[in-house]
Amino acid sequence: MKSVLVIGAGQFGTHIAKRMEELRCEVMAVDINEDCINDIMPYVTNAKIGDGTNEEFLRTLGIDDYDVCFVTLGRHFQTSLETTSLLSELGAKKVISRATNDVQMKFLLRNGADEVVYPEKQTAIRIATKYASDNILDFFHLEKEYYIYELKVPKDWYGKTLQQIDVRKKYNINILTLKRSGEVLIPSATTVIQTGDIAFVLGEFKDIQKALNKR
Repeated sequence: MKSVLVIGAGQFGTHIAKRMEELRCEVMAVDINEDCINDIMPYVTNAKIGDGTNEEFLRTLGIDDYDVCFVTLGRHFQTSLETTSLLSELGAKKVISRATNDVQMKFLLRNGADEVVYPEKQTAIRIATKYASDNILDFFHLEKEYYIYELKVPKDWYGKTLQQIDVRKKYNINILTLKRSGEVLIPSATTVIQTGDIAFVLGEFKDIQKALNKR
């Protein structure tokens, strides 16, 4: 069971805290606003009113005891930056901070954040990518430009084996699994693509676009 600290009990922080609790983590929520703490209290292990930029207050939390610390103060950047820096100085094992633009992301990474989440940008990219093609149902970012895409297979794949469509050689992508009639299949080279199959494909977006006959 992981121990998690969430500093900032606004909408984004509350979503993280609730989900971490559902995943059986021990969650401590902190916010300077008493109303926010009262709202989140029923959903977390513990919650305290406090200022994340106050070093003495943070010390009372035992920062190095948490497996991960989330700083979800995206609308208050100076506060987020100070909190992130203090958590790092106090020995936090992992600090994940929220940004609302690219400049904030750079400053947070330079000042103690191990990882920065950028929900507005990530949501925008996700929606734009999904609706740019009728075939793309969803996608999951791995690292750099690599993603796993959930795709409706193109019609010209119907009735062909994976060996025949040979997407790895032609497009530099890999079909990891197929979903057929609600069941997940691990395909082999002789697996025949059927109408309505959903493919989970690993690759770069430009290569996925080529495979879907997009320019």
